[in-house]
Amino acid sequence: MLGRSALVSASSAPSENRVFVYEVEGLRQSDQTDNNRYPVRNSGTIAIQVPYSRMNEEMRRITRLGGRIVAIHPQSEYTASQESSEG
Repeated sequence: MLGRSALVSASSAPSENRVFVYEVEGLRQSDQTDNNRYPVRNSGTIAIQVPYSRMNEEMRRITRLGGRIVAIHPQSEYTASQESSEG
């Protein structure tokens, strides 16, 4: 580990704790999407929570499945906007 102290754990990096929400449209139900932990609807957008460390991988997966990312928000910002729209 060049440049990193042995006393600092890997999880103390600020990027490790960041989670983003992808708003995705155009995902279709298929054999691949049947393996997801969430159902896919044909209409509207779905929100997928993605850790910072997997953002690039998830973008490629969404594109491969035929989806389009319409927005990316930090989870805290997305949660706050959802709560204010409900109230």
